[in-house]
Amino acid sequence: MLSPQPPVVAVTAYDDRGSPLSTWPGSIPAVRQLLDRGLRLDPGITFLVGENGSGKSTILEGIALAYGMSPEGGSTSARHGTRPTESPLSDWLRMQRGVGASRWGFFLRAETMHSFYTYLEANPSSGPEPRFHEMSHGESFLAILETRFDSPAFYCLDEPEAALSFTSTLALIAKLRRIADEGGQILCATHSPVLAAIPGAAILEVGSWGMRRSSWEDLELVHHWKSYLDSPKRYLRHLLD
Repeated sequence: MLSPQPPVVAVTAYDDRGSPLSTWPGSIPAVRQLLDRGLRLDPGITFLVGENGSGKSTILEGIALAYGMSPEGGSTSARHGTRPTESPLSDWLRMQRGVGASRWGFFLRAETMHSFYTYLEANPSSGPEPRFHEMSHGESFLAILETRFDSPAFYCLDEPEAALSFTSTLALIAKLRRIADEGGQILCATHSPVLAAIPGAAILEVGSWGMRRSSWEDLELVHHWKSYLDSPKRYLRHLLD
């Protein structure tokens, strides 16, 4: 008996995408690599890790939109928007979907969750929704996890740790691990060495070199955090003196 395939097997570019790689976002090394070589997505959890401006959120957004999710967050059935800011990357990408896998997905992006909560208030699901606007930022994120992350589908998360405390990040880790163990697939852009340490996750480090597979121990992100926590004064002396 064949093992079930993940929702997304690979991401490739259309041959006639019609945009030169010298223009944004094709000028970003990681995006250019995606368009040139494509990307095979592992089952389970994949992290995109890199500095601001490295292209990890642009790639995540492009894949989420190409899959059929709302550009400002939400599921494959959500249709809301306030101000279009997304790149044209999703129009250049095609998805190789897993045979027999779920077609449902959810895009969680920290920067647009406020407008998404308003959308949910105006378009309630079949049951009562939590009162997201009356919660703290972190509490509302956790409520989204409890009410939306409940099936083995495709989940895209853009820096979810931005709203979460250390303890809440651990709760997110447990939720993502459970979804992956049940056959779901997760693509997550993060700056968190805590989140990226999930056992068994694939890690793509994004930077001037493009995208490369890495281990948690070899990430520049991990080295910087370890050095800083070991001796904050050594870092701050150069910044503040």
